[in-house]
Amino acid sequence: MKRNMFHHKYIWQSRHWPNLVWNADQVEQQLGRTRFCQGKLLSKIDAVGVALSQEARADVLTEEAVKTSAIEGEQIDRQSVRSSVARHLGLSTVGLPSPDRQTDGLVEVLLDATVHFARPLTVQRLKGWHAALFPTGYSGLHRIRAGDFRGPEPIRVVSGPVGHETIHFEAPPSKKVKGEIRSFLAWWQKSLRSVEGFIRAGIAHFHFVTIHPFEDGNGRIARALTDMALAQDEKLEKRFYSLSMQIMAERKDYYDVLEKTQRGDGDITNWLLWFLRCAERSIKNSEVLISKILSKAEFWRRHVETPISERQRKVVNRLLDTGPCGFEGGLTTRKYVSMTGASRATAYREIANLVQHGMLCPREGRGRSVSYDLVFVD
Repeated sequence: MKRNMFHHKYIWQSRHWPNLVWNADQVEQQLGRTRFCQGKLLSKIDAVGVALSQEARADVLTEEAVKTSAIEGEQIDRQSVRSSVARHLGLSTVGLPSPDRQTDGLVEVLLDATVHFARPLTVQRLKGWHAALFPTGYSGLHRIRAGDFRGPEPIRVVSGPVGHETIHFEAPPSKKVKGEIRSFLAWWQKSLRSVEGFIRAGIAHFHFVTIHPFEDGNGRIARALTDMALAQDEKLEKRFYSLSMQIMAERKDYYDVLEKTQRGDGDITNWLLWFLRCAERSIKNSEVLISKILSKAEFWRRHVETPISERQRKVVNRLLDTGPCGFEGGLTTRKYVSMTGASRATAYREIANLVQHGMLCPREGRGRSVSYDLVFVD
């Protein structure tokens, strides 16, 4: 009877919760590798320069917003995100659409978490983030408690068809949420000076999604908290690697390790190892992004005095953003018309002008089948 008294299905039901433990030797070995990659990246960023860093920051923030939504199965328009990011960072918004309220709210949350990383984390701030994520008070077609903790209905993570669902996780009952959040916020403040930064970020992520205090958006807020913890560790408001982008690429593994750890007894070694490895891969992949930004900057340095219109500049930037391979099938007159709204005659004339300036070169093909690629700097 005594052994069954403490039997639990989920970690938050354990008598040890929320005291989490891990194998220090295993975790520190991986931590060293992650820190090494982080140091290399930050050194590379220092060499890039302030103006270019803003461009790199915009690209990373755009990826972060798009991918953190995609992890939850929500697709948002990349160009709308880029417009919101550019507006907040003071970059050009020429040719970009006006962002919708929900997209703008997500970008504001991500920026608030990192730019204002030194500000206290409070219940009001968390609720404000949640309200910003759901400005209409709806998640899809469902009315939710935007800007407030969830109601009495049980919160479960499920998969499978209706009537045959698999329950992967059930969150603590709503009556426990306020106490759980108070405990989390107290740990957040205390751990700032006592827990290694990357480990603290991993714990914060796991702890928050396990509490699951809101009806929706918990994953997005947990990832914002992760970025905030890393900003506090690095003392940098700019993020140059996107954990959400990497988590999206490894989404199945992410949910698998979360589920297994949330069903455990408080040992989060496997979660922390996965989190640190994911961060390492994220940092390594960001070097590809930074290289693309450098290539883009070099392209415009080469053509700084080339006389082209804003419409032509918009198309060239779209090609630059896709990288050396450009659009699938190359740039065509039809694609130019679609992007700019210009007439076919104007599109043909402006493409020919870009070829004349050495910015585009034709692929093989004749007549209507002709397409173009950017001429990148070697």
